Amino acid sequence: MCRHIAFLGEPEALGELLLKPPHSLYVQSWAPRHQRHGTVNADGFGVGWYAEGDPLPARYRRPGPVWADLSFADLARVVRSSAVLAAVRDATLSGADGEAAAAPYAYGPWLFSHNGAVTGWPRSLSGLARSLPADELLALEARCDSALVWALVLHRLRSGDEAPGALADTVTEVAAAAPGSRLNLLLTDGETIAATAWGDTLWYRTDPLGGRTVVASEPYDDDPHWHEVPDRTLLAASRTDVLLTPLKEPEPHGATGPASTSQAAPGALSEDVKEPMA
Repeated sequence: MCRHIAFLGEPEALGELLLKPPHSLYVQSWAPRHQRHGTVNADGFGVGWYAEGDPLPARYRRPGPVWADLSFADLARVVRSSAVLAAVRDATLSGADGEAAAAPYAYGPWLFSHNGAVTGWPRSLSGLARSLPADELLALEARCDSALVWALVLHRLRSGDEAPGALADTVTEVAAAAPGSRLNLLLTDGETIAATAWGDTLWYRTDPLGGRTVVASEPYDDDPHWHEVPDRTLLAASRTDVLLTPLKEPEPHGATGPASTSQAAPGALSEDVKEPMA
């Protein structure tokens, strides 16, 4: 469910990244090649990008399919950025919240996307929802599973956690409360990318000499320099480096079991693996 992509590098037109490649995110909205769940991503789309000198990203989101937005091609042709996060959506619940539920979600310098679904939603995460401060729950942009997962990640970021750890601990916590969930998360602050592969596909390619890294649900072309990320893996990337860390399967504890949004889950991370660069 859903496809997403994040980019860091020299400024590039959104269209060169999202529309022009033969298997671009635009094409993936109706013809994904590696999507394991669902076939059409027509329940909304969004793109976030960073302008030079401004740490806060801009967003363009719509509730319908990207191919139905006649203005997006013009926007994508002229807007250039050195950091982008974009997504096309296949909703867990049909019609849930429209544009407000379309990624990327944003707070401060952060952009976030969730590719997947939480099993047993919403009951399965009721215990985790109660662990959040009331003001953070009331500030949810939408009532969908992705919005609550973002709230759990954001709570950790606000508490001072680094982005990779915030994603890893949130995935472990949600997977324990809702076994069988698909939790491919993608997060950027315009300088780094953090992502998880948990139940669906994730790929990356990087050009260290050119200072360019792309992380995506699936490759947008057939370049052999794409690398697939193993399932149950945390990815942390800059413009020149990609680090993969295996994630351990949590012990299920049920919807009302113990949960903490301020401490790392014991054993959430295993040994780091530095991937060879293309």
